[in-house]
Amino acid sequence: MTSGVPVLLSSSSVFPEPTAAAFQLAAALGYDGVEVMVWTDVVSQDAGALRGLSEHYGVPVLSVHAPCLLVTQRVWSPDPWERLRRAAELAETLEAPTVVVHPPFTWQRDYARGFVDGLATVADQFSGLYLAVENMYPVRMAGRQFVPYVPGWDPTEAGYASYTLDLSHCAASHSDPLAMADRMGAGLAHVHLGDGTGEGRDEHLVPGRGTQPCGELLSSLAGRGFTGSVAVEVATRGAKSRAVREADLRAALEFARQHLSTPSPVDA
Repeated sequence: MTSGVPVLLSSSSVFPEPTAAAFQLAAALGYDGVEVMVWTDVVSQDAGALRGLSEHYGVPVLSVHAPCLLVTQRVWSPDPWERLRRAAELAETLEAPTVVVHPPFTWQRDYARGFVDGLATVADQFSGLYLAVENMYPVRMAGRQFVPYVPGWDPTEAGYASYTLDLSHCAASHSDPLAMADRMGAGLAHVHLGDGTGEGRDEHLVPGRGTQPCGELLSSLAGRGFTGSVAVEVATRGAKSRAVREADLRAALEFARQHLSTPSPVDA
């Protein structure tokens, strides 16, 4: 951790391998920690199991991604507030400082109506945690575009205490990650590192293999006073072997460390 910024391996980056594989690979490749994506794998929902994996492999859990995906709408509870509280409890138990949260879906009307105030209330209950709302993107289908999130895909428009900046989502929304980081300001608590080509879909490429200014954003973090963590969140489900997956995750880690350790001149 030469830059002082921990680089985490998101358990989503090893999919379709299970959560346990993220700990094994993080240890083998030299990551500083793991971000646990809470999903249908029961291990990802179990503090005891996760603590056991962390201790066995010597890799801490430093971020928890709340179950906000379509496929996780029944994990723990159908109530999104209960899912968020459970994610915060899991993070607190594991001493992970960050919980990644998505904005509400448009059909979650009650949840969306009270989201800003409710999020602040949960944050007060778990005062040691960053509940970092993630930037999302519009969905494009059959030549049409719609936004499935309320109040929108850009969390800076509503305004929250803490944010997660996802570079792959910036590519999908055709937005500038550096400008978004500027808008997030001191609230920028966490970064999801992945690349994209701007084709309008969420690609989560290995950083450096798309068109996003991944290196520039990482190099700017020191000058922004960033004290959070960077989680590698890349799609490796198309990898033809474990060796290819390992190579991609090693390349992402090396990219992150290289750019985090070379602050941009304007920010140094």
